[in-house]
Amino acid sequence: MGILYIIATPIGNLKDITLRALDILKEVDFILCEDTRQTAKLLNHYGISKPLISYFQHSKISKIEYIVNLLNQGKNLALVTDAGTPGISDPGNLLIEHITHNIKQEEVKIVPIPGASAVAAALSISGFPADKFVFMGFPPHKKGREKYFKEIADAKYTIVFYESVHRIVKALEQLKNILSEDRKIVICRELTKQFETIYRGNIGEILEKVKGDKIKGEFVVVLEAK
Repeated sequence: MGILYIIATPIGNLKDITLRALDILKEVDFILCEDTRQTAKLLNHYGISKPLISYFQHSKISKIEYIVNLLNQGKNLALVTDAGTPGISDPGNLLIEHITHNIKQEEVKIVPIPGASAVAAALSISGFPADKFVFMGFPPHKKGREKYFKEIADAKYTIVFYESVHRIVKALEQLKNILSEDRKIVICRELTKQFETIYRGNIGEILEKVKGDKIKGEFVVVLEAK
């Protein structure tokens, strides 16, 4: 049985990758990618040439079976996401779940290669308690959205969630309607990238700043406990 390496890749700055991760990417037989074009940019930057296999959220079960067959042949594989740690709000967890549920423990070896994570990066500079926190992923687009934000508002621990540039203002407006005015929030945009921005304050203050921000990017929101 081969080895499946779960490799964290940079969330922006290409230098944020470990030496161990680079060594393993050079050694594996295949690299499983969320988007082969994104992964190719990273590999080209470090002069790594390996066969790439597309694996993403809507990959069919036949693709998972193909990957399992490669492992059965003794091939070593690396799973990467476009940015950050595979399996954390990422379709990689579906592959890992399938393997761990359908292959005997002694027949499979899954090895984590830790590194960049937007959740950990945002928490580390938030100033909020992080000994206990809840990660909520992305809010639902439609159904369940109101319930999602109500859970955030009532949380007894620090909350972290992701939001896209297209919905960040809507998300903050929904939070403003249910949060107390003194509840503190930190928003990180484009972490580790050229236009990295950290907003701190209450929900009203930050909402106005984000509305005036014309630079696009992904957002990590950190909210202090109730």
